[in-house]
Amino acid sequence: MATQVQPTRDDFAAMLDDMFGGADSFEGRVVHGTVTAIENDMAVIDVGLKSEGRVPLREFAPAPGQKAELKVGDEVEVYVDRVENMHGEAMLSRDRARREAAWDKLELEFSKSARVEGTIFGRVKGGFTVDLSGAVAFLPGSQVDIRPVRDVTPLMDIPQPFQILKMDRKRGNIVVSRRAVLEETRAEQRSGLIQSLAEGQIIDGVVKNITDYGAFVDLGGIDGLLHVTDLSYKRVNHPSEMINIGDTVKVQIIRINKDTQRISLGMKQLESDPWDGASAKYPVGAKLSGRVTNITEYGAFVELEAGIEGLVHVSEMSWTKKNVHPGKIVSTSQEVDVVVLEVDQDKRRISLGLKQAQANPWEAFAAAHPIGSTVEGEVKNATEFGLFIGLDNDVDGMVHMSDIAWGVSGEDALNLHRKGETVQAIVLDIDAEKERISLGMKQLERGGPSAGGVAAAGDRLGKSQVVTVTVLEVRDAGLEVQAGDDGAAGFIKRTDLGRDRDEQRPERFQVGQKFDAMVTGFDRSKKPTFSVKAMQIAEEKQAVAQYGSSDSGASLGDILGAALKAQNEKK
Repeated sequence: MATQVQPTRDDFAAMLDDMFGGADSFEGRVVHGTVTAIENDMAVIDVGLKSEGRVPLREFAPAPGQKAELKVGDEVEVYVDRVENMHGEAMLSRDRARREAAWDKLELEFSKSARVEGTIFGRVKGGFTVDLSGAVAFLPGSQVDIRPVRDVTPLMDIPQPFQILKMDRKRGNIVVSRRAVLEETRAEQRSGLIQSLAEGQIIDGVVKNITDYGAFVDLGGIDGLLHVTDLSYKRVNHPSEMINIGDTVKVQIIRINKDTQRISLGMKQLESDPWDGASAKYPVGAKLSGRVTNITEYGAFVELEAGIEGLVHVSEMSWTKKNVHPGKIVSTSQEVDVVVLEVDQDKRRISLGLKQAQANPWEAFAAAHPIGSTVEGEVKNATEFGLFIGLDNDVDGMVHMSDIAWGVSGEDALNLHRKGETVQAIVLDIDAEKERISLGMKQLERGGPSAGGVAAAGDRLGKSQVVTVTVLEVRDAGLEVQAGDDGAAGFIKRTDLGRDRDEQRPERFQVGQKFDAMVTGFDRSKKPTFSVKAMQIAEEKQAVAQYGSSDSGASLGDILGAALKAQNEKK
């Protein structure tokens, strides 16, 4: 008797495959089936499995709310979800079949970056749902339009193109964009419009937006930038001073960058340029009136006419106010008088002077207070070399420390006066070009000039003249002396006190002592300088010339002795 072999688990699987024709391979696939019956709202469909399946008629409707046109014998495509459910029926779905077919088509379009058609049909958090021929996609709110859209209702239930941004079939995720389609279409329109435009062309546009730096003008599908500096030749602080949103303006195309599709526009280019002939209209030295339009740390801008401004540099704003912010001298919108200093028409620059339109205070001071006159003022401050005295017209004069007092120098002289004290001084020198006034205070004391002044006393002395001087002060550097009893005061340097080193000692002289010296010149204050050494050399030359030469055998003592004897005989 033969032994009966029990079938294995694999044998059962093989028998099932034979019985159902590989039924497991049907699951998860779209297959063709035939409608065998219509029962109420269900369609019975045979797809070649052990049992038939049922699919709701609504899934065969061409659109939501419409009736399905289906009859027995029609062939349809359905998706096999399961081969057999608990009732022994096949689980079929027409919607899943449509979605799967849609996914296949969408993946193909996505690989080609092609647009797909869809319909917005619902709202979800963060965006909207889109029907792509059976597949549901997500449309983010930021991808609806180029600009934010408050109401999307007019866009719903209308077939329109979309761009697929991302697909994930395993997770069933599709993200689409309507904005990408609009931007691409707009770019195509912009490219075509740019090709029709040319630099220098005059065109009408509508102001769409205004910023601090300019305005954006719609040229009929493409925007151009109208920069604030191209609105007008005159100064414009903000575009809203000249134009408003919605205004229709006539502009000229200045530049077109076809790579970046940027267009620069101008309005002032349609006006006449006020800088034409500016050199002739504003010659150097001309005195003009203008309005202050802007103030900076380095100066102030003055408008001479609409479109032409000149700069008054801070150094040209005031004769006397130095290192002061221009805002403390002038104010915006103030009318001022200026003088043209320089014109550069090519660079469109005009340099102006504010102080040049006013009288030079140093020249006015010189006219009112000639050299030698006495002035009065307040001690402004002391420096290491002298005192500054405030004078008329806000000018300052300086008293060098050597001209403060007789017999006192250095810090001792500076400490004789305090800030704010009112003092008197004599005008020693005026240099209007360098804006300097030299004063002397000790000249009002002994040794100072009489009514004739320093200049008069100096004028009575001539260079190389020998005069008798009186010692006024003994210093280490030399002697302060006075010519005659009421003459000009001057100075003898230590090295000019004699030819020999022993004679060049100031300490061998006493205040009040008198001796002869030669006038060798005058300093910048027209004070004379004296020299004993120069006088001795001159006398020696004169004696040699008159009484013989040392080359003849006579000694210098013989020559000088003869000269002195002759001089005594004359007396």
